[in-house]
Amino acid sequence: MIARTLAGALLLLIMASASAKATFSVGKYGARGDGTTLETAAIQRAIDAAAKTGGTVVFPAGTFRIGSNFVKSGVTLQVDKGVTLLGSQNIADYPVMQTRIAGIEMRWPAALVNIYEQKNAAITGDGTIDGDGKVFWDSYWTLRKAYEPRGLRWASDYDAQRPRLIQVYKSSNVKVGGGLLLRRSGFWTLHICFSEDVTVDGVVIRNNEGGLGPSTDGIDIDSSRKILVQNADIDVNDDALCLKAGRDSDGLRVARPTEDVIIRDSIVRSAAAGLTFGSETSGGFRNIEAYHITVLGNVPVGILFKSAHTRGGFGENLRIHDFKMTGVPVVLRITMNWNPSYSYAKIPENITDNPPVWKVLATPVPKERGMARFRDVKIWNIDASGATTAFEVDGFKAAPLERFHLDNIEIEASKGGHLYDAKNWKFTSLKLKVGTPVVLENTTGVVGLPAESVVIKADAPRADPSKKSFEEQDKS
Repeated sequence: MIARTLAGALLLLIMASASAKATFSVGKYGARGDGTTLETAAIQRAIDAAAKTGGTVVFPAGTFRIGSNFVKSGVTLQVDKGVTLLGSQNIADYPVMQTRIAGIEMRWPAALVNIYEQKNAAITGDGTIDGDGKVFWDSYWTLRKAYEPRGLRWASDYDAQRPRLIQVYKSSNVKVGGGLLLRRSGFWTLHICFSEDVTVDGVVIRNNEGGLGPSTDGIDIDSSRKILVQNADIDVNDDALCLKAGRDSDGLRVARPTEDVIIRDSIVRSAAAGLTFGSETSGGFRNIEAYHITVLGNVPVGILFKSAHTRGGFGENLRIHDFKMTGVPVVLRITMNWNPSYSYAKIPENITDNPPVWKVLATPVPKERGMARFRDVKIWNIDASGATTAFEVDGFKAAPLERFHLDNIEIEASKGGHLYDAKNWKFTSLKLKVGTPVVLENTTGVVGLPAESVVIKADAPRADPSKKSFEEQDKS
């Protein structure tokens, strides 16, 4: 009996080892790699064959024009050097499926490469996945220019349906990386949503090629947990490394946080911000650590927290450290009233034929639930030179930004900036070289700022602190 059991175990081990080594070449399933033939079906046949036993899908050198492909459980999609997966420019080649987009659960075109409701899957190699996305960027701008005069700026991002490059959705034990070059995404580049145990290690993202793609985020971690992102090299035209957790009434309904995340050892060359929390904050953020990040001067903000009066949510136990910023205009920006024309959905009275997503976006959120609450944030070992402004911090009067600790911070900037609506902020080992002082207003318990670098103002009407932020963002 024992011998039979051992023999069975050995057989299973041999079978598992064999299946792990099995390779499935897309050429055997009809893919040509000529750069013009649509090869979605042939590649999917190879993936489906590999999924029966588990294995690796491989490609001969070439360019493979595809629409949406779906990597299955137990399958590694191996995109090696000399191989390019090139996105179709026909939106019909991306099937519409349930997902979440910019914080709202809705139906939307699938990504170019998807791990959708799977486990133990990978996309790896040092080849290229190219969205060829300019046609989708142009369609977005066309729609937005038509929408803005009608008071529908907030709807344009949802109605101009564009494919993401890679989507990891409701999946677990996933790996992406190995030196992959991800370029010209039609929308967000890598979207990790409702997933857990995901590792992104070694991706190069280049979306500012052939134009500046709107909303071409780098890596978006969305209501997911146990995520590791490392060794990323990012050049995009929106948020580079971004944590999200749902928008407004829909995000509050789902109430799923992003938590237990590590982001490290990466460089941001161009983006709207280096590290971003939000603006989709509704489900909250917990236990996030980001460190060893270099942010270069084409990025307007180094560390960004953004939310809105209708978002709600929270951030707690957030640890941000060992950032190097060179020529980044704003070192730390926190705004709770980000981009009002996008953040607040109001359907004009003369429009009655409303898509369902408009009604979701326009669902009112009670004031108390709409205030995001950030607390217990530690930021340390920040070295920023050549900045314009050190701090642009704007909380809620009724819900101040609470218990931030900034330690070993060295900033050289033209202006100190301001802290509004903050409570119990502590600065230690601060080296602040600024041309104008930091203005404090509606703050209590702020300690450690040098007296010569501070001006305390009485509560008074203020300029809209979000305007500069959203005008910069809208340039994308």
